Amino acid sequence: MAETSHVNGFHAGDPVAEVSTDYLIVGTGPAGASLACFLAQHGLTGLIVSQDPGNADTPRAHITNMAALDCLRDIGVDKDCYKIGTQGNTMGDYELASPSEPLDLPQTLLEPLLIRHATLNGFKCRWDTKFISFKQDPSDEGVTTTLYDKVTGQTYRVRSKHLFACDGARSPIMQQLDVPMIKRPGQGFAINILIEADMTHLMKSRMGNLHWVLTPDKEHPDYAWIGCLRMVKPWHEWLCIIFPSPEAERKARHESEYIKRVREFIGDDSVEVKIKGISTWMINETAAGEYSRGNVYGLGDAVHRHPPNHGLGSNTCIQDAHNLAWKVAYVDKGLAGKELLGTYNAERQPVGLDVVTQANASLRNHKRIWEILGNLEPTVAARIAKFDLLKEDSDRGQKSRQELAEALRLINREEHGLGIEMNQRYTSSAVLKSDQGAMPTFTTDSLEHYHPTTYPGARLPHVWLTRTIPDQKHISTIDLAGKGQFALFTGIGGQGWRDAAQQASAEFGVPIAVYSIGFRQEWEDQYLDWAKVRDVAESGCVLVRPDYFVAWRSQRWEGDSTERLRAVVRTVLSR
Repeated sequence: MAETSHVNGFHAGDPVAEVSTDYLIVGTGPAGASLACFLAQHGLTGLIVSQDPGNADTPRAHITNMAALDCLRDIGVDKDCYKIGTQGNTMGDYELASPSEPLDLPQTLLEPLLIRHATLNGFKCRWDTKFISFKQDPSDEGVTTTLYDKVTGQTYRVRSKHLFACDGARSPIMQQLDVPMIKRPGQGFAINILIEADMTHLMKSRMGNLHWVLTPDKEHPDYAWIGCLRMVKPWHEWLCIIFPSPEAERKARHESEYIKRVREFIGDDSVEVKIKGISTWMINETAAGEYSRGNVYGLGDAVHRHPPNHGLGSNTCIQDAHNLAWKVAYVDKGLAGKELLGTYNAERQPVGLDVVTQANASLRNHKRIWEILGNLEPTVAARIAKFDLLKEDSDRGQKSRQELAEALRLINREEHGLGIEMNQRYTSSAVLKSDQGAMPTFTTDSLEHYHPTTYPGARLPHVWLTRTIPDQKHISTIDLAGKGQFALFTGIGGQGWRDAAQQASAEFGVPIAVYSIGFRQEWEDQYLDWAKVRDVAESGCVLVRPDYFVAWRSQRWEGDSTERLRAVVRTVLSR
């Protein structure tokens, strides 16, 4: 009979055949590490493993947007993010959308921060541990996963309630799960070159954390016909991303070849360049048709793979985790029916597919710009001729300039695409829309502009509130929500919602915080911003889930409101 022990008592050298833990996460990237943090917020513990010897050694993902930072804000990790990341100027529309600010935080810094938080709050972490296979219990009671310890050479099994596949773009877990994949033709591969190069003097007049560099006047090696320089640490550490031509062979080049091309992109021979690391990656357009089966769940790159355009990679991973964690916690604590877990797939799969689609469309738009600028022409002479067309006083010159202006407008839509970051709309049994009428329509671009609304399935709008007490700090509606509990927002005339929420909370055992917003209420709407976006009467209510998304709203307090709220909570929790 196999010897067993709990994971807290497991030591790599022990002859253990099987260990037990509640939650097994495979992958320590942004998806797995943040999921461990969010599960720990609910008092849940488990094991997180990685086949690598440590966290990411190259700064692949770097822009952390407000939607993801709001999730990290929920557990207080955002403060540490701001200490080690690089902040920039925030535009007015961004400031109105969230209490958080966008941050340049390389994956090499984010991952250790999240793993540290998770391990300080109950999770165990094992490096050099390779996933082999899993087997789901036929009675739907859990998963048994076989792992291989690369240090000791030991193969052992882990028994857990759930298995979370956060193991990246070639996820062996999702392959074994055999979920359908939506695959579109990829756009080749790219090469990341991590360099030390002090370019402070070059940033004085053209400061930016990302620079596309075209060299139409030079011969293009097939392995690097265009490049992008992305700041890692201002302004001496950079990631130079080079894109091979479609016919280029995927093979390693001598370091001197890379340095020569990087120097050409920099354009200043006085800058000393030192290579710190080289890696390749595929430009995918792939999304899973399903995110889960049984007790196995896929998150992050395991279920959505795309180029870094819009900077949505790690951000989408973190939001996957924030959506799933509270549902797992509520179900396993007996507060919700298991059907709630099915809403993870219903809500996040459409988001992932949309991100994959938009990121690839934006990369194709970049290629359109390169084409207009002449960079896709086969010879230097042809490239220069097409480039010079842009300054030609002719009909074809005017047409070329118009095409460039339109392509650049779409690039602005990408770089300032607040809508694609914040406009997710969920449809599932954890969102009640049947009594809400039609979803509001907006006259501006939903990818470029954020459209705040309390319509069920939308993100709770951020509004600064204050108390009547002098010198009281402002607080965001986002900060009143979250923290593992439901939140109900009401106003003058909505006092009955407080008693109704207390009754529902007692009946179903779930925490529901109630906040009254209005003149001389618990919270003052000092700038009348809540009145503009609440979309309900003062006596109405907005019920918000633990992940900041609106579950339901009522236009006003009525005689049957107590029963209606009870029915809503029961439905949202699949009780």
